[in-house]
Amino acid sequence: MPKENDEIIISMSSGVDSSVTALMFAKKYKNVRGIFMANWSSDKIINSNSKCTVDDDWLQVIETCKQLNIPCERVNFEKDYWTQVFEPMLDQYQRGLTPNPDIGCNKYVKFGKMIEYLNKKFNNCNMNMNNDKKWWLVTGHYSRILQNNETKEFNLFRADYKCKDQSYYLTSMPNNILNHVLMPIGHYSKPEIREIAKDYNLITKDKPDSQGLCFVSQIGKFKDFLNEFLPPNPGNIVTKDGKIWGKHNGLWSATIGQKSGISMPQGNPLYKGVWLVSGKNIEKNELIISRKDDKDAFYTNLINVDEKNWYWMQKGLSFEKLLIDKDNNINCQIRSLQEPNKVLDIKVNDNNNGKVSFKINESIFGVAPGQTLALYKDDMLLGSGVIV
Repeated sequence: MPKENDEIIISMSSGVDSSVTALMFAKKYKNVRGIFMANWSSDKIINSNSKCTVDDDWLQVIETCKQLNIPCERVNFEKDYWTQVFEPMLDQYQRGLTPNPDIGCNKYVKFGKMIEYLNKKFNNCNMNMNNDKKWWLVTGHYSRILQNNETKEFNLFRADYKCKDQSYYLTSMPNNILNHVLMPIGHYSKPEIREIAKDYNLITKDKPDSQGLCFVSQIGKFKDFLNEFLPPNPGNIVTKDGKIWGKHNGLWSATIGQKSGISMPQGNPLYKGVWLVSGKNIEKNELIISRKDDKDAFYTNLINVDEKNWYWMQKGLSFEKLLIDKDNNINCQIRSLQEPNKVLDIKVNDNNNGKVSFKINESIFGVAPGQTLALYKDDMLLGSGVIV
């Protein structure tokens, strides 16, 4: 925990979680301030019916900080978000992948550019003041940062309240900044946070939780949003036998496991039932559809990843050492809030650019290239990789 004179910066989002986080520290410490990131603006939206709420959110943050009697600063990382998160996301969708921009945002902006900004601001301040004050970034994420009593290393953990755990979205967060970050909400449940907000009559006490990307949740369907930024690239929708059943507007318009939108002839036993997108043929620009009961098309227990970010390997450990103790609960997730799968085996393919294959205890539905696999030991994050 911070010392009495440390600088404490609360990352404010206008939601109840960050408001309660600010309350916790404003009650106990004197050098507390809020900071609000404006990473998106309404002029990015073409559709006149779309709405960006960043200015409304900022006004709510101001009101919350007034209520808590702490100052607040607005910073703009829109350029960084656009170049490091948004444009790469569009590129991946165009290539038929299913990326997770929330993970990129946490890596490059919320815990990338923000840390860089605070480092410069407060380290320079400390040098001028000639003291050893430390600065802390405090966020309202449902995750925990714990220090090993023996090694003194910091690690990221799942939240105590598993049904709101956000550690999956933090899997690419730089490990070397954990000694500057606090996530107190990860030790509470959502009902407890709501109760604290009501006890102190915070203005955000009844505000609904935000869903997904900040700039999409106010717009509508994500596919409609992508339509504003990606040019049409029509292709065929086919079954595994190559028969054409319709047209798509671009490989980015659907992901694996999604309903196909094709009316199949229900009078024919071969085609009766629900049909979902089961694959993408990038070379032919084709969406492949399969019947929902085709287990081979949708379920797998072998997942290959690339673009790896394994924290424990930086400490000299190997996959072999990781799995040598069968009592260790090495598990993984490919989606947030998914029930974790136990990892049975891990293989590194040195002949294929070091891609790593994970064999899990049961087949799971809808694994799509571009998604992130997060690896844990019990609830402690070990790192992540992008699924290929």
